[in-house]
Amino acid sequence: MGRVQDKVAVVTGAARGQGESHARLFAQEGARVLLTDVLDAAGEVVAAELREAGHDAHYMRLDVSSEEGWIAVIDEAERRWGRVDILVNNAGIVGTMKSVADEPLDGWLKMTAINQQGVFLGLKHGAPAIERSGGGAIVNTCSINGTVGNPGAFSYQASKGAVKMMTRAAAMEYASRGVRVNSVSPGLVMTPMAAEEGEESNREFSEATPMKRPAQPIEVSYGVLYLASDEASYVTGADLMIDGGYTAQ
Repeated sequence: MGRVQDKVAVVTGAARGQGESHARLFAQEGARVLLTDVLDAAGEVVAAELREAGHDAHYMRLDVSSEEGWIAVIDEAERRWGRVDILVNNAGIVGTMKSVADEPLDGWLKMTAINQQGVFLGLKHGAPAIERSGGGAIVNTCSINGTVGNPGAFSYQASKGAVKMMTRAAAMEYASRGVRVNSVSPGLVMTPMAAEEGEESNREFSEATPMKRPAQPIEVSYGVLYLASDEASYVTGADLMIDGGYTAQ
């Protein structure tokens, strides 16, 4: 316990799914957590439950594609706790799941606004804040779909490939400035977003995974916790595969 004791963590997409799991684990491990999302009711419930359990947690609305929103979130964390030590860029969407030819332009633009621009703005405003605090870590949520190609889901795969390269580029910029930047690449994780893909799709994905099952959100959260903690003090620019062996095939 206490692997991120007294650190200040900002987690995006924290109202449900992986982000909720990350926020809960960080709080249990001693962090002060600012949860952000656009699902206000759900986010407020998670933050309230954490406070009731004795943790220092608060919710704030954030559309990750908004630069003004990001500036307000970083300002709030610094106003409330005086610092930002950890940023988890978790918010994202699956989108239309269309092929190259079938993807409408508005679907592409919505995907890039959230999955790519959202991470860019998090890095742009989060990294300097962490540097001001004396150093810390950023963990971006990538995907196995940022590493391997599959038919369909063109925009999603492109966005996650971009996140992987943004992680590496930012890691090089900040390696000597006390800010580590890494990513995690989950396979199938049983979240509300995955449930929306349908049982048949999830069953096929599980069968294609060497471990023959999906991950639970907490199994990804422990990887995020490691990369965010001082235990990973010599790790930057890395992409941690949490995929049941999918990309080892």
